[in-house]
Amino acid sequence: MSEHVSLPRTLTALAVTLVAGAALLFGSPAQSGEPVPPSVAAAWPDAQRGSIPSHLADGDAYTPGLFLDARTSAGTVRTADGRFLRLVVLDADRTVRELRRVPAADRAPFSALAVSGDTLVWVETVKSRPQLWTADLRDAGSARKLTDDLGSLRLDNSQYDLTLAGGVVRWAAAVGGGTEFRSVPVAGGRVSVQRVDGDWGLSAWPWAVDGQTAVAGASTLLNVDTGATVAVPSGQRAVTACSPVWCEMVSLDEEVDTRIEMSHPDGSARRTVAEGAVGTVINDVAVLDRFEVFGRTGPQSELSGNQELLVHDLATRTTVLVSPDAGDITYRAGVLWWTTGDRETFVRNSLDLRTV
Repeated sequence: MSEHVSLPRTLTALAVTLVAGAALLFGSPAQSGEPVPPSVAAAWPDAQRGSIPSHLADGDAYTPGLFLDARTSAGTVRTADGRFLRLVVLDADRTVRELRRVPAADRAPFSALAVSGDTLVWVETVKSRPQLWTADLRDAGSARKLTDDLGSLRLDNSQYDLTLAGGVVRWAAAVGGGTEFRSVPVAGGRVSVQRVDGDWGLSAWPWAVDGQTAVAGASTLLNVDTGATVAVPSGQRAVTACSPVWCEMVSLDEEVDTRIEMSHPDGSARRTVAEGAVGTVINDVAVLDRFEVFGRTGPQSELSGNQELLVHDLATRTTVLVSPDAGDITYRAGVLWWTTGDRETFVRNSLDLRTV
């Protein structure tokens, strides 16, 4: 079966895009009297940060797929001649360790990177067919294929596209009328398949969330191990997304403003995180069970395509300005990263939220 790639948050992303466009047209940036959020340096002086260029020292283009810490990453290198894709680890001192090199023809960049300890797993797509691979981060010669029996793999640009825990790799695959939860031992072996009705995506194991293609988003959490379900908050004018700990409700009011609200899955601790020309910018809700990441568009956003990048700390109920002009915002495994600069000479900046 072919790889199944879902739109980010399905219709949530579409709703946010429409809201941002409407905000720019009708003028709903932050109110002039609103306090300016503190910077990362002021609010979190001990948080680890880093930056990497868009190209390596040899001129090859580099796209990180996962940060191991604020200054160490793993990702795809496309050679300058376009012939090869390389999976590398870029160390803090800019040393490059190659884990795998493949011909670029008929291939997509390495994707869905996930890590546990020194074990890295990822997806390789060859002629539209996904394969699951693994390697030891310490051993440049250790890359090996685990399986090409992935089903119609669901990729939602989430840190949970692949999960790696307890020596087992897990993922969700679309199937007519339902979802397959698939898994394979990282040591190798047979792929196990558990089929359930409905359209589900994996969250923090053993939980999954439904509503991957529903207009209103999530309505239920499912414990894949036990079969237990938990109904989650919903609203007539809101798009809901959930983790096992927090739910995010994004709604549009009559004045074409967006409101981002959070609550626990049982509806408790509900509060408004942001209002105005705001929207979600990553597909994972309340990362590390603490930080809600969102963006705010301003007068220059229509020209630059960038936006303010903000993080709301649910523990302290404070919002921090991470970047006033961020593009290409991504999050995986505790680290948030984004680009600054123009399309030709951009730099990727990173913030390890685990160190806040």
